[in-house]
Amino acid sequence: MGESETAGLIYSLLLLVLVGSALVSRSLPIGQTLKMALGWVGIFALIFLLVSFRPELKVIWQRVTGELGLSSAPAISGEPTTLRKSDDGHFWVNAQVNGAPVRFMVDSGASYTALSVDAARSARVEPDAFSMKVVLGTANGIVEADRGTVADLQVGSLAMKDHAVVVAAAFGDTNVLGMNFLSALESWRVEGDRMILTPKSTNR
Repeated sequence: MGESETAGLIYSLLLLVLVGSALVSRSLPIGQTLKMALGWVGIFALIFLLVSFRPELKVIWQRVTGELGLSSAPAISGEPTTLRKSDDGHFWVNAQVNGAPVRFMVDSGASYTALSVDAARSARVEPDAFSMKVVLGTANGIVEADRGTVADLQVGSLAMKDHAVVVAAAFGDTNVLGMNFLSALESWRVEGDRMILTPKSTNR
């Protein structure tokens, strides 16, 4: 458990203690006291889940509002970008993360955009203090990663705000653009040695 998770747990326990003390001081019947205590536990559990999984909830919300035509602006703006396959068989792109240059490999098999510790540090991407670590399966096995948010991401002619990422030392020097980036596009496809990334149109 990381320091941020420990602090969050202590804060939650303190709140529960305060609520419990308030209930006891009111001298309510034991049955009513238990019901109220369980209600407060449920409320704190819901808040904890909403805070911990807000990156996933944000992606789901963007998808739903996008399909219903309710979103005010596309998650990714700009013009279509074409990437060329490198000699190693992967698609690489030089991007800007909060203004810092970062080289990414595009990987549709990765759930999240992933940053190395050095890339996150140079781009001033801090771990989210109120989110649980995410457990990921990688080529090197199961790893725990911190969640973070990139305020400004520029990939070729594409721009994205508040992009959720994960950061871990286990990623080594490799940075990956994952499915949470690709799924925010109107479409992406591979044609021969080219990958074409197309943003959603604002004229819907």
